Amino acid sequence: MDKIPILKLKDLLLVTIQVDMHDRMAHTLQEDLTERVVQDGVKGVLIDISSLEVVDSFIGRMLGNIASATRTLGAETIVVGIRPSVAITIVELGVTLEGVHTALNVDKGMALLQSLIKTSSQEKGT
Repeated sequence: MDKIPILKLKDLLLVTIQVDMHDRMAHTLQEDLTERVVQDGVKGVLIDISSLEVVDSFIGRMLGNIASATRTLGAETIVVGIRPSVAITIVELGVTLEGVHTALNVDKGMALLQSLIKTSSQEKGT
């Protein structure tokens, strides 16, 4: 079975999806990411989908589920690299990506992620 690599970078996890995702792969990614958030004690997850040609409603929902699960475990999630055609498709399908923070590229996503982590830490008083 194909697995999407998850890289640890300081207190963050970086995921670059470079293959067309199918339903099982999306479930596996969700399971692997949530396990790594707990195992590595990270504060943030950045998911780069710039290589994806297609994001259907299921994959959109899974991205939302991943963001919700990681937030429940204490980590913020940012999705970056959404292509214009993918954004249009997501809107046409009525997928809201509720709770998913997005940024144009990895640099902007990292900046947003650091800001969210800092704000979260301040709210918790740590």
